[in-house]
Amino acid sequence: MPTDGPAAAGRGPVRRLAALLHRRPRLRLALLLTTPLLWLTVLYLGSLAVLFVSAFWTTDSFTSQVVKVWSTDNFHALLTTPVYRQVVLRSVVVALAVTALCAVLAFPVAFYTARVAPPRRRPMLVAAILTPLWASYLVKVYAWRLILSEGGLADWMLAPFGLRGPGYGLPATVLTLTYLWLPYMILPVHTALEQVPGGLLDASADLGARPGRTFRSVVLPLVLPSVAAGSVFTFSLSLGDYITVQIVGGKTQLIGNLVYSRIDLDLPMAAALGTVPVAVIVLYLLAIRRTGALDSL
Repeated sequence: MPTDGPAAAGRGPVRRLAALLHRRPRLRLALLLTTPLLWLTVLYLGSLAVLFVSAFWTTDSFTSQVVKVWSTDNFHALLTTPVYRQVVLRSVVVALAVTALCAVLAFPVAFYTARVAPPRRRPMLVAAILTPLWASYLVKVYAWRLILSEGGLADWMLAPFGLRGPGYGLPATVLTLTYLWLPYMILPVHTALEQVPGGLLDASADLGARPGRTFRSVVLPLVLPSVAAGSVFTFSLSLGDYITVQIVGGKTQLIGNLVYSRIDLDLPMAAALGTVPVAVIVLYLLAIRRTGALDSL
């Protein structure tokens, strides 16, 4: 019996295209990846290339106009000026401190949500961990500004012990950044702990290992790649942050503040400073690559 002519004609090209894609999986994969790869190449890698190239330009000291003349003066100043070296070192130390604090705080929280809490409550606990991420970044930072202000909540809670809050400065910056990025560390650690077979913990206990030994010899090696994966977020986000330090950092400056302050005055120097976090993060990724963290992302 002949089929409906218009309907068959309408389905014909679609079926032929589907059959072609089915026979050629490489063509199907290429069509799927074209758009995201184009976005990555043009917008992301392209912007990084423009950033790197503009770092070799100079600025007219009289008009503050960018002069597109090839020069390495910006990188020479970056390497030889003491204040730049101090700010870069301080930024890396802050990022490492935030990452270490997030790892220390994430373990007990993630262990409770993954191994101790009743299974029916675990989704609610994970949702509670994610709740701070739903709030505005500025709202959270200004809330910490009020907490750490003179006579604020931190001073009120520590007053009975004869202590005072850290106030504004580098400790306040580390504390606030730790609060902001802690969920990014808890979630991968929670997932890793949830996948640890319970039989391994029971076997370790049956062999006479104490909880500390079980943690060091059984749990930590299995969870370490996920900790490293979470550190990618906490380290990179802390290294590039500049708003938090402006709000609670007092007179402290990080690399992001230098970049922001020189965008209007000296764009090539700002570009040269902007290459520093990119280079540090690339080196950090290469350093943790052997832990298997990149496979856990």
